Amino acid sequence: MTKFLVSDDNLDGFKLEDILRAIRKDILYRCNKITDDDRSEAGHVLSNNITILGLLTDAIELAEDSSLVLQKSFGPTKQDGPPRIGSE
Repeated sequence: MTKFLVSDDNLDGFKLEDILRAIRKDILYRCNKITDDDRSEAGHVLSNNITILGLLTDAIELAEDSSLVLQKSFGPTKQDGPPRIGSE
């Protein structure tokens, strides 16, 4: 069973890209709180967060692409049907 993502056992789960967007939003919020902190540690953390934001954006684009491929190839997810790809 998945904890966060939609699955047969977790019909109320989220799409991967939606979770990644929420994480990106949280990181942006945290970045804004340390932007004016001139200490080297804050600059280091901010730099790391900016790198993570770029990686998250790449991951969001990949997740959206996968969703688009599944949608175009197999239609919308069916709550009572078999998975669009893979096994149950």
